[in-house]
Amino acid sequence: MKLLKLISIFAMPFLMAQQSTRFVYQVTMKPDSANADSRKTESAYLDTDGKKSVFYSEKSAKRDSVMERMRATKNFDRSQLQDLRSNIQYIIEKDIANQSVTYKSRIGRDQYSYNETPAFQWKILPETVKIGDYETQKAETKFGGRTWYAWFTQQIPLQEGPYKFSGLPGLIVKIQDEKEDYSFDLMQTKKIAEIQPPQTRGQYINLPKVKYTELEKKFRKDPESFMNQNQGFSARGGAISPPMSRSEQSSNPQQIKAIRERMLKEIQSNNNPIELK
Repeated sequence: MKLLKLISIFAMPFLMAQQSTRFVYQVTMKPDSANADSRKTESAYLDTDGKKSVFYSEKSAKRDSVMERMRATKNFDRSQLQDLRSNIQYIIEKDIANQSVTYKSRIGRDQYSYNETPAFQWKILPETVKIGDYETQKAETKFGGRTWYAWFTQQIPLQEGPYKFSGLPGLIVKIQDEKEDYSFDLMQTKKIAEIQPPQTRGQYINLPKVKYTELEKKFRKDPESFMNQNQGFSARGGAISPPMSRSEQSSNPQQIKAIRERMLKEIQSNNNPIELK
């Protein structure tokens, strides 16, 4: 297993001092199961104060900042967003004590959320390995239709990890599924002033998870029925451009067509979600 270089800005006492902490993970994804070249890598943040946590894309955080500046200046330069499109189109908030999860994402033009308490049945294995500065131990679980292997460290006694994963007797330093379609690798740890979830506009529609899943499947089958002609959306629902004015809509029919075609193409190539069921 490739050992990752971990950059520790401070030592273990941060957990006891009730400081907020940012764990930076490298996330590797293969969104198209039929295309090995579709593998993508980007960074994500796990911010926590030991009681709650939030997991989200670094690019999404940067994109939100750019969008906020565009709205303030009314200068919608879409070229500034091209390098900030993220494949991690969700925010995951956790209540660590209760191991409860709130999943937030977008389907079409609307924002949705659902609550769950994943029942991870971890099998702790005897295998140990040093990853960066941390002594880790291997564990196995099944979740979302996949078998996952995790390496956790008791040097950071926080029952937390990236995505929805939690419940081990130490922080998850690395976790990947059996097919290595998805992998989360801890790259950096640093102090932050406080937890600041990504900014969102408008309210989330909270649904039972089963209803959310049904809606997402419906979107994949008929995305155009979810598409507001005032806004373009990616296959995962993330905004890929600011709203167009009525004059822009009427004078840019080719742009609207291009957005629709790109959306359909992205949906077809995003056929390997992290949770298969």
